[in-house]
Amino acid sequence: FDALSNIGPAVTIFGSARTGPEHPPSQLIRSVAAALGRARNAIITGGGPGLMGAANRGARDSGATSIGCNIELPHEQGSNPYVDISLEFHHFFARKVMFVRYAQAFAVAPGGFGTLDELSEVLTLIQTGTVRNFPAILIGDGEWDGMLEWLTTTALPDGRIDSDDLNGLHVSADPDEIVSIV
Repeated sequence: FDALSNIGPAVTIFGSARTGPEHPPSQLIRSVAAALGRARNAIITGGGPGLMGAANRGARDSGATSIGCNIELPHEQGSNPYVDISLEFHHFFARKVMFVRYAQAFAVAPGGFGTLDELSEVLTLIQTGTVRNFPAILIGDGEWDGMLEWLTTTALPDGRIDSDDLNGLHVSADPDEIVSIV
């Protein structure tokens, strides 16, 4: 907690560790992080490679503080070279506390099970009012269509969620729009 106590406003960016820099989402995530950094936000990620590395690199591009909350995993070990503050974790739950405690918004890049886990946790915290005034931004065009369709055509009509639960959820591939949402 002491390591991040003075970072100021921050945005947590979740995303795939397995997406390489040659994939289109990498440049978008780097641009989003740089735009958020220019708006005076520190960037917090899982600290690993892939889209997390792209986000930390975007923070570095803009001169913003770049934070990596690294976790020991068999495939994604070690922090990326764009992290200014690196914290090491052994348990996902402890790392998630840091993602939430020091952020004012969540930006979610395409990812796998880990990203979906983090997104689900964030949406639950927003839904239950555990965190307030925290936008969750899904980054990308078309990446989230299947999930959003299921939420609006199945979960919502069946009463599993209500329309207010979707109000804090935004979708954008425009870095400037993402900054304005934050």
